[in-house]
Parts: sequence; C-alpha cells; structure tokens
Amino acid sequence: MRPSNILLTILVASTLILGSCVTNPDSPGLEYMPDMYRSHAVEAYVDYGMDPYYVTEESAMAQRATMSARKPVEGTIAYMGEDSTAKSLAMPYPFPNTPEGYEKAGLNWHSPLEQNEANAAAGEVLYQTMCTQCHGEKGDGDGKISENGHIVGIPSYSVKLADLPDGKMYHSMTYGKGLMGSHASQLNPRQRWEIIAYINVLQGGGEETDATADTH
Repeated sequence: MRPSNILLTILVASTLILGSCVTNPDSPGLEYMPDMYRSHAVEAYVDYGMDPYYVTEESAMAQRATMSARKPVEGTIAYMGEDSTAKSLAMPYPFPNTPEGYEKAGLNWHSPLEQNEANAAAGEVLYQTMCTQCHGEKGDGDGKISENGHIVGIPSYSVKLADLPDGKMYHSMTYGKGLMGSHASQLNPRQRWEIIAYINVLQGGGEETDATADTH
C-alpha cells in the first residue's frame, strides 16, 4: 500500500474513533440514518397518506393541506368517566323538533343538575348575556327588544310561564320556538340547564327555595 493511502486510512480511522468519544453522558454520539429508527413528528389534523416519491409534489402538498380529522359517527356518545351528571349531559337529545316532541320533553326530560345556588348563579351570568334582550332582567318579558316594540307580548316567567316545565324550556333553547331562535350553537347542554336553574328561581319570584327544587 502506498504511504499516502496508509496515511489517509490512519486519518479516517482516527477521525471515526475520536468522533465516537464524547464527554457528555446524555449525548447518543453520532447517529447514522436516524430516520431508520426515529419516527417523524406528525402534526395534528394533517394527512400524511401520500408520499411525493410516489405522487407529484403538488398532489402530496394538497393532501397535507386537507384536514384529516373527521366528525364522530352520528349517535356517538363521548366517554365521560363514571360521573353520572357528565354522562347525562353527553347523552344526545332524543326529541324531534315537532309539537309532539315539545310536549314529550315537558314530561320526560329533566335536568341532571341539582337545583342549588351555585347552578342558579352560573345560570344567571349566562341569562344576563343571552336572554335579557327579550325576557328582561327579571324575566318579566320587558327586555330592550320588547321596549323598542320589535317583539311584544313576551310572557313573564313568574306569571304566565310560572309552571313551564324544564324539559320544554330545554327544547325551546335547543330548537327555538316561535320568534325565539335556537341557542344550541351558543349554549352547550350544561349551560342550557344552568340557565333553566336560574329561570326556576325567576319562576318562584326571584328567590331560591326548597319548593323551587321540588317542583322542577
């Protein structure tokens, strides 16, 4: 072997030996072809199904720009653990948007939340944001829209609607009723029941009593 080749071999071997020696105990040293054993970081909602090696770069990029997440199958119920209240809130609403569905809701659909001060207080905050424009601060049907004459004859919760069942209120929030539109996109099931807890207080004249909880 020529001296120059011997020298080159010694230099390469020395480089490899020195390069493999590290002082940092946390360092893995040099890694050759890490993509053979380290998985690539995958971004959420990105479809990596197409490889530019097999399709055009344009096709691969178009697919990767398409959200891969899909809506759950219709009727799917999220697992909410062992909490019975959470399970009830996750259940799909079973009554159709029909007069018959409205009446059945009044008889068969009841709040999974306890009628107490905490839930009524949470409902009051939501009520002040979502409901006062029509129903008024105290549920007397004297909101700004009524004052302006745009909608008249909104009934009071403590008079005409004093005996309105929780299920009918939930049905109305879910689908809308008369001039009232659906609030299903603005209020999740728990928020709807919290508002109803506060309306129960208004139905009783504005005070939380044992009778309020017993009658709803």
